[in-house]
Amino acid sequence: MTNHPEFMEHNAGRPEGYLLPSAAPVQLIAPDGSLAPPAEYKEGYSLPEAATLLDGYERLVVGRRINDQANALVRQGRMAVYPSSTGQEACQVAADMALRPGDWLFPTYRDTVAILGRGVAPMEAFESLRGDWHSGFDPHQYNTALPATPLATQLLHAVGVAYAAKLRGEDTVALALCGDGSTSEGDFHEALNFAAVFHVPVVFLVQNNQYAISVPLIHQSVAPSLAHKAVGYGMPGERVDGNDLAALLAVVGGAVERARDGGGPALVEAHTYRMESHTNADDATRYRSAAEVAEWVPKDPLLRLKNYLHDAGQLAPADTARIAASAESVAKTLRDGLNTETAPDPADLFAFVYSEPTPQLREQARQLADELAAGQSLEGALQ
Repeated sequence: MTNHPEFMEHNAGRPEGYLLPSAAPVQLIAPDGSLAPPAEYKEGYSLPEAATLLDGYERLVVGRRINDQANALVRQGRMAVYPSSTGQEACQVAADMALRPGDWLFPTYRDTVAILGRGVAPMEAFESLRGDWHSGFDPHQYNTALPATPLATQLLHAVGVAYAAKLRGEDTVALALCGDGSTSEGDFHEALNFAAVFHVPVVFLVQNNQYAISVPLIHQSVAPSLAHKAVGYGMPGERVDGNDLAALLAVVGGAVERARDGGGPALVEAHTYRMESHTNADDATRYRSAAEVAEWVPKDPLLRLKNYLHDAGQLAPADTARIAASAESVAKTLRDGLNTETAPDPADLFAFVYSEPTPQLREQARQLADELAAGQSLEGALQ
């Protein structure tokens, strides 16, 4: 047990094994949509209210439609690349639903569904994926960091924001998403160690989708689970079924509120699966079998929750129609926006490099402007 004074104060009276994750991933709804058999989890996780689950289901449907539409737009040449999250949308939805508007989310390149769930406009979220503009949206407007492509760098940023909030006496919590491959990076170690030592309000949600591009988890770590890594830093770790939105809401939501209450950082490992290739530039058949992928089809988070809500009488035909219309509206926004050609301004090459342009930049900007003006004059003379 850690001897950190803030940790000891907050967790006084808890059993010695509090830091250890459960023996099996926490699951509240089984893959067939039925309630999972009762289990003795340390925190006694309970099923969220029906209204909460219905909200989560709508977010899942919209997220799946976003993934399908984005994959189609890539094939049409409207985006250069798209890292699909089909099959693991529940992790992103749970991350959004666990946070308050004033909290901060730190996503990866695969977490577009989570970014949209924070209120970012669809086209703002997709601008960088088609190579337009610089980042697409203002992080401070949505308390959502720009999606990080380098592995694990966003974890350090999340810790910094959480530490700043603690120093200011705010109740802000930072939640950082990452994949299993990120746990092999040095930034992962530095982020968790700093977070634990300074007892900051941050939650690390690892979406363990079994592969770091083509490298399976067994070639990354031989720890009992990725959640067990938390124990070495002196923070609690938990394992959860990453395709069970109900369990994710209970576990991630609990970790967020514990951090907000002064309990310090936590690591949550969500067991899920990337159904599509790493990106459209990847060929997943080179490193995994069709039979392996087929095993995960019945565990689909969307169908699981749909079956539960239907059997519980919580999903009426009117709800289904309304949700489908909402999802299609987002898809249409993406189609219309990404099918519109943009007219880039060459001056932007120089306008956003430094807050105060250097003499060299000014000279280069003038040179380009002169060349463009000369080209337009020549074009006019030839017409």
